[in-house]
Amino acid sequence: MKVVIDTNVLVSAALKGRGPERVIRWVVSHEDWHWMVADEILAEYREVLARPKFGLDSATLADWLHLLASATEPVGTGPTVEFARDPADAVFLSCALACHADYLITGDHDFTVARRLGNTVIISVSLFERIVCAAF
Repeated sequence: MKVVIDTNVLVSAALKGRGPERVIRWVVSHEDWHWMVADEILAEYREVLARPKFGLDSATLADWLHLLASATEPVGTGPTVEFARDPADAVFLSCALACHADYLITGDHDFTVARRLGNTVIISVSLFERIVCAAF
């Protein structure tokens, strides 16, 4: 199974732990699940985690950057997707299309206008944890 994870889920995992961190760690601990990223997404992850406003200490930041380097799988960018609600989120939709992701995991309410994109289910992190993680 392939998943694309929105930046807000990663940031929540790094800052607060709990559900978002459990979901990310669940995905990376199952070898038949693949965390897919486009180069633009990986760059965004790194930039956002390093923002001073989040106050991640250097060890925590290094741990998350190491996880990104070891647990994500690159995919080329797919077709350009127009997403008027937040054009910056279009790269996540494009990545999901390019890799034929099974899930796009997000905490972003901008995605509530869509529940599916092709074969990709757009799902909240809490619902993914309840439905998918609990089922395996």
